[in-house]
Amino acid sequence: MWDASGTAVPPGDLPNMPTQSPEPGSNEHLEIDLRQPALAAFWGWLWPGAGHLYQRRYAKGVLFMVCILSTYVYGLMMAGGRVVYASWTGTEKRWQYFCQLGVGLPALPALVQARRLARGQKPLLGGIMAPPRTDPFTGVDQLSQWHLEHKLYFDLGTLYTMIAGLLNVLAIYDAYAGPVLMAVPEKRGKRAAADSS
Repeated sequence: MWDASGTAVPPGDLPNMPTQSPEPGSNEHLEIDLRQPALAAFWGWLWPGAGHLYQRRYAKGVLFMVCILSTYVYGLMMAGGRVVYASWTGTEKRWQYFCQLGVGLPALPALVQARRLARGQKPLLGGIMAPPRTDPFTGVDQLSQWHLEHKLYFDLGTLYTMIAGLLNVLAIYDAYAGPVLMAVPEKRGKRAAADSS
């Protein structure tokens, strides 16, 4: 078991876990069992929300899974599955893919498609997540066709998938380090009243 700072705690040394959240301003500490934070972070990257499910924080896990994956899929479908692709060639450097890769497993088919095209093989799944090509006979650039076909939805879909990846990075951090708990400062009036009694 791990405490909130990520340090291993032997099972016999565990304090009694509070059943309710401590009152603001109290000296009680809220402890959350993060299990193995590094493994939770890996699961959280592999599939959004899976790290929280592993930590038995089910509400957060389902919330992250639904929100992040729906944002990602909505952005992907906005432009017919063409906005997520891995390409790092002399003519095109698709830096947006690094943000999209934050979603984990749902973005990995783009690497498979890029690898197949680099080997001269046909893309799978009708070319979804395959990098754009230029027709050697006509000289028509596929990326330009996608922009003409989907207009602003191509850029908007790219943005949605990037946001989903970056949101998942924040969820991964939460799975690794736990929630951020802020200390609430005491009000001066309460303290003065307590001191005068």
